[in-house]
Amino acid sequence: MLNKNVKEIIEKSKSLGWILEPDAKAIMKFQGFEIPDYILTHSIKDADTFFKKSNSPVVAKAVSKKILHKTEHQAVVTGIASSNRLNSEMERLKKLDGCENILVEQMVQGLEVIIGAKNDFQFGPVIVFGIGGTSVEIYNDTAIRMAPLKSSDVHSMIDSLKAKDLITGYRGGQGVNMERLTHLLVNFSNLIMELENEVESVDLNPVICTKDQCIIADARIILQRP
Repeated sequence: MLNKNVKEIIEKSKSLGWILEPDAKAIMKFQGFEIPDYILTHSIKDADTFFKKSNSPVVAKAVSKKILHKTEHQAVVTGIASSNRLNSEMERLKKLDGCENILVEQMVQGLEVIIGAKNDFQFGPVIVFGIGGTSVEIYNDTAIRMAPLKSSDVHSMIDSLKAKDLITGYRGGQGVNMERLTHLLVNFSNLIMELENEVESVDLNPVICTKDQCIIADARIILQRP
């Protein structure tokens, strides 16, 4: 059963046709998935307070109903490491078309993977997993399986990737936390099954994986057309 809060987010987003990133991440958090610590604000003062408490670089993103693909509109800034930079970037972001708020969140470092789903007209919900980040379309190193997934499906997907050693550990490296990654993929596929009649596609890119955790750094959900 879908969480009541998830249903409310979907319902309020139907007129837009897609779910704003803060709400998409809220859905993921309701499912027990990890997301970065963040603040959603229009206040530079509040954002700076959050930045100083973070003790690490932050990411700032414009939240706008008119901007679906943020990188195409320079609506996301990573590696902000000073109050002055945060101030100037927030001032710029607030001027972007339709910007309602700024999402400021802790910047997480690790291996970037992509986890996605789409409703295939022939097979139903399918899950995509691979090496992610901004280079995902260049390397095109992904695997696809029908939902729902089992743990064995996750391992099969990883084994099929050209860059699987980056995940499992390269030349003595620790690799990512396979237990966390497997849990995320299996439970994400279960969520997609529950959302089958509501969503057209879901993109979690990047998901930042380390030896300790897998954190969803960006989330985009496209709803089905009426």
